[in-house]
Amino acid sequence: MTTVRTGTDTDTDTDAQLKELAEQAGRDLEDASAQEILQWAADTFGRRFCVTSSMEDAVVAHLASRALPGVDVVFLDTGYHFPETIGTRDAVEAVMDVNVITLTPRQTVAEQDAEYGPKLHDRNPDLCCALRKVAPLEQGLTAYRAWATGLRRDESPTRANTPVVGWDAKRRKVKVSPIARWTQDDVDAYVSEHGVLTNPLLMDGYPSVGCAPCTRRVLEGEDARAGRWAGSAKTECGLHG
Repeated sequence: MTTVRTGTDTDTDTDAQLKELAEQAGRDLEDASAQEILQWAADTFGRRFCVTSSMEDAVVAHLASRALPGVDVVFLDTGYHFPETIGTRDAVEAVMDVNVITLTPRQTVAEQDAEYGPKLHDRNPDLCCALRKVAPLEQGLTAYRAWATGLRRDESPTRANTPVVGWDAKRRKVKVSPIARWTQDDVDAYVSEHGVLTNPLLMDGYPSVGCAPCTRRVLEGEDARAGRWAGSAKTECGLHG
């Protein structure tokens, strides 16, 4: 495999240098294993690297903990999560070698309702996501130079071209998607082999778990993300473009 640059000097790199690093790594690591990709990120960025998790499962957190024990795992508590999702977060924190960091929006749900009216998620889901997901994440990622996601190319057409390492221009960070090339079968096999924690809702008709008001069970034959913002044209929360 092609040698990819690593080192702690990324703290002083300019955005242009980090972008070049990310794009080169994306090419060089395209055929690497998820573990190799995360080891590169850990070696390159150290504690300036974190994992984000929606707590659908803890696969990427588990992989990252093997590359960087005690890695920060960032979770967005929107105030609208299913109880099962909060339970998964608490279980991950209790049993895995990770440091779970919970981010919350500037406003509580009640405060948002008072300013924007109730059920903003029904009337303007893009704004609700911007307030409760995008803004807290951007604030929470300021201490990091790189972050990892669980994005997979097979999840939806909007994610089909996800690079294993790329440049997040919006946040000016290196974005690592170590399981981008994985299929659901790959995820299931890893979960089974390593006993990785998963959200109970995955076994209850929710192959993709978001906020409770905006997520429904998926019908047979539907896309895995069809239950997210069903009945609207919205397909992404804004965290990934």
